[in-house]
Amino acid sequence: MSDYTGSNTPVEQRNLWQTPIPLFVALDAEFCFTLDAAASMDNALCNRYITAEQDTLITTWSDHFISLGYVWLNPPYSDITPFVKKAAAESLNQIGTVMLVPADTSVGWFKEAIQTASEVRFITAGRLAFVNPVTGKPVSGNNKGSMLIIWRPYPRTHCHFATVDRDELMAFGAKLLASREAA
Repeated sequence: MSDYTGSNTPVEQRNLWQTPIPLFVALDAEFCFTLDAAASMDNALCNRYITAEQDTLITTWSDHFISLGYVWLNPPYSDITPFVKKAAAESLNQIGTVMLVPADTSVGWFKEAIQTASEVRFITAGRLAFVNPVTGKPVSGNNKGSMLIIWRPYPRTHCHFATVDRDELMAFGAKLLASREAA
């Protein structure tokens, strides 16, 4: 069953797109990511990551931690539901997760996510340009907006809804990247 339809990407590449680096860097400044839970050797954004072969859905995430921090999760958009369930289960083990998904409130996984997550942030004022797995270049033309679903590592009281401006987030990440390169 596919959660995310309308993609023109070849099937073998569809789940390999990388998060825009400035977006990740901006969020990493807030959450201090220690694990990329859905990655490959070619697109991992953290030093520690779990590949498709390792199967993040059955792997205990805490086995991959060396320090406190959050898990970054940009799941395959072809089937998001099991990743929502995994993040919810790991939050019961005091593991925080930030998940990047399409901004679609009409799907079943969204309803399930807001029953366990602490926060939903809609990325407004534009769509993300994900990094093509073949060319390594950002590609415009994403057919949906994006949102972040956040599971905090402490008991949930409610699900907070917020927005974040895409351009401000990307500019902040680009500024951090530039300062790192200058150092």
